[in-house]
Amino acid sequence: MIDLNRFFLIGLAFLFFGCGQKKNTRELQEGFAAGRITVLADASFEPIVAEEEYVFESLFPDAKLDIRYLTENELLSSFLNDSIRVAIMSRELKANEVKILNDRKLPPIVNRFAIDAVALIVNAASADTLITVREIKKMLTGKTKTDKNIVFDNPNSSLVRYLKELAGNVDLKQKNIYALKSNKEVIKYVSEHSDAIGIVGFSWLNDPDEDYAAYANRVQIVAVKDEDSKQFAGEYFKPSQTSLVLHQYPLNRSLYIVNSSGKIALGTGFASFLASDRGQRIILKSGLLPDSIPRREISIKQE
Repeated sequence: MIDLNRFFLIGLAFLFFGCGQKKNTRELQEGFAAGRITVLADASFEPIVAEEEYVFESLFPDAKLDIRYLTENELLSSFLNDSIRVAIMSRELKANEVKILNDRKLPPIVNRFAIDAVALIVNAASADTLITVREIKKMLTGKTKTDKNIVFDNPNSSLVRYLKELAGNVDLKQKNIYALKSNKEVIKYVSEHSDAIGIVGFSWLNDPDEDYAAYANRVQIVAVKDEDSKQFAGEYFKPSQTSLVLHQYPLNRSLYIVNSSGKIALGTGFASFLASDRGQRIILKSGLLPDSIPRREISIKQE
């Protein structure tokens, strides 16, 4: 795996994005901040990716991003076999996947730009607001009795893959475990059923869109304790930027942008924007944890 140097990314971001609002009057060819490109994105992260896309295109009117939101399985199949060369996903490529791209002379450049939390939610009327990591694992594998229905998004999603890995690489076949179609459907289901536990990406709960905000207001986030933590074994934590940066909340996953285009063009420009101060501030505002926390400048006036 080839990792793009952080300083190279940020340096390019300063160079090209500093004058992003100055539109060239002549028609621009595809470049760092101009042209049209298709980007594959994990549907689990649609809220934050859509916000980054909106700001990027607002800053650079000559840049057009066609974002296609897919499940992780669909995304990987398309990325490895089709002509689309930029993808946003929640895991790094495996060795065999890197080999496929290298054999096609398309070495991938990978850059992490955010950290998301996996959140457990229950109905607002529920009194079950605490759970441990061990209890979650037992719940997923059927090793503990529960009267709760466990719901999550699409069975081909990155979230389901994460839960399988958490449970010990087992299939989630319990009768009380249900896969719906999206994070929005999970939030809606839990808001209407007091006997449900939902598992969703944290980005869907912070500042929800109008089409599901009413449902989000009728659920509550469960606090999680990791008994195996050396520092926080006796404490429960809800997902937040603070609990993520201090490694207190145990259920988290990284977001990566993968570029195998083999050229410095719009894909590299968007990756650089995500890593830039502006892109990281969008992550910060969303409630997720930026890969590089933007500095806050304080001006002190002398009287």
